[in-house]
Amino acid sequence: MTEQLLDRALVEEATKKSGLIWVRGGSGVQAHGVAGSDAPTRALWHVWHDGAACLIGDGPGEQPLPGLVDGGAAVVTVRSKDKGGRLVAWTAKVVELAPGSPAWDAAVAELKGKRLNAPDGEAMPARWARECRVLRLEPQAGTLPLPDGSLAAAPVPTPATTRQPIPASVPRLLFKRRQRGR
Repeated sequence: MTEQLLDRALVEEATKKSGLIWVRGGSGVQAHGVAGSDAPTRALWHVWHDGAACLIGDGPGEQPLPGLVDGGAAVVTVRSKDKGGRLVAWTAKVVELAPGSPAWDAAVAELKGKRLNAPDGEAMPARWARECRVLRLEPQAGTLPLPDGSLAAAPVPTPATTRQPIPASVPRLLFKRRQRGR
């Protein structure tokens, strides 16, 4: 009993403090670990609210949530905010919150405060209700052993890109600013 309480406290404290969690969901996830999954492991931003990690995604401009289905299972790996190393891994039950429900409103209030660079500000919750999914990852009993090795993998393909030619005027503007400062 004491070990379960300590595991629960470790999961909560580590997940609360970490801005990113690594999540893998899908049919291959089992209650006591992972036996191969059909979904990739993704780094997802979240908030800890009411005993679970809450996520927003699967809408335009939001993070993808592949393999995370209502009633399904997921494996969550939490990293250290300071050093980036793995601290704890745990299994979670995935619960999709219905838009407009009290649980959805409470989770969205927390998520809204942590969402960076939102294109629509105060209209964000209405857009989330129309176009996105809000999920709770509820910890199940115990923690999982941390895997050996780096688990490094190629990045998941995405349509997002930052590789574009620099506009011709940018180097001139930067160079002029340096000269004026002298």
